[in-house]
Amino acid sequence: MQTAAVVEGLGAVLPARTVPNTELEADLGVTDEWIRRRTGITRRHVVDPGTTTADLASTAARNALKSAGTDTADAVVVATTTPDRLSPATAPEVAWRAGVAPAAAFDLAAVCSGFVYGLATCAGLIAAGIAQRVLLVGAETNSYFLRRTPQDRGPAILFGDGAGAVLLRAGSPDEPGAVGPFDLGSDGGQADLIRIESGGSRQRARGAAGCPSDDPDDDLYWAVSGQEVYRRAVIHMTRSSRRVLDAAGVAVADVDRFVAHQANQRILDRVAEEVGVGEERRLGNVATVGNTGAASIPLALADAVLRGSLSAGHRLLMTSFGGGLTWGSTLLTWPGVEAVLTEQ
Repeated sequence: MQTAAVVEGLGAVLPARTVPNTELEADLGVTDEWIRRRTGITRRHVVDPGTTTADLASTAARNALKSAGTDTADAVVVATTTPDRLSPATAPEVAWRAGVAPAAAFDLAAVCSGFVYGLATCAGLIAAGIAQRVLLVGAETNSYFLRRTPQDRGPAILFGDGAGAVLLRAGSPDEPGAVGPFDLGSDGGQADLIRIESGGSRQRARGAAGCPSDDPDDDLYWAVSGQEVYRRAVIHMTRSSRRVLDAAGVAVADVDRFVAHQANQRILDRVAEEVGVGEERRLGNVATVGNTGAASIPLALADAVLRGSLSAGHRLLMTSFGGGLTWGSTLLTWPGVEAVLTEQ
């Protein structure tokens, strides 16, 4: 029988500081009501100056280990778009700070699809016999890549900071917590729809060729083409959800809980409606944490477990969409793992 990746622990962390919509009104030229109507977000968590992605990721990783009741992992994968540095990767430091070094460790960049891509990657490590236990962390400090100006109000109202992690162990495909099948996809022809332009070779290549940016400061921050992202997010998460259900031979009526990447509430509602999932089966916390990128799904899972809306035996459908463009979906039956969520 093929070896499967099974969820064994769930940890999360949110910055203690919250930013309500009212704090953004003067800088962005919008109202609390306008933000709520367009996004469903009421507040988001933001790190204190000096706190990094590795800080959040390390805490989430330790919380996942605590949830599982173990202190070991053979590999650590950190899904993030906001790493501490371009080089080296953030994951080796996270592994060291979580106390599991010299575990294998690397970063994964799939933007807001990072957690689902990470689940597939970790499942592959386990299926190949490379690792028996893998820590997967989704972590972002988006606030460092935002500007509070009317021209940048789209990203500024959406993004928040946080980290979530799961510990996966080797197990059998038919036991609770086993992850899969997966549906993954991308469209690099639309890469400019969600981007942070700075930090890579393309920016430096432009400068070397004598073609500097018109405004170098613009390259440092999130740029999101809102309407087109909305349209494509709905299309791809809906199609991906249907494909993974078909691959598993599961009807949507048999899905107990549905969690999508917490982009904004309008996208979440539309995707759930298109897939055919009623409100009573939807999980989400975008209203209180905002869009936390690769951290959004594990943060939503931790919130649901702590609220009692996700319990052992629930068949769970997860779907995501992010820059790249990337998208992905997967299924599992929740194993009754308890969540450890702290503030930092």
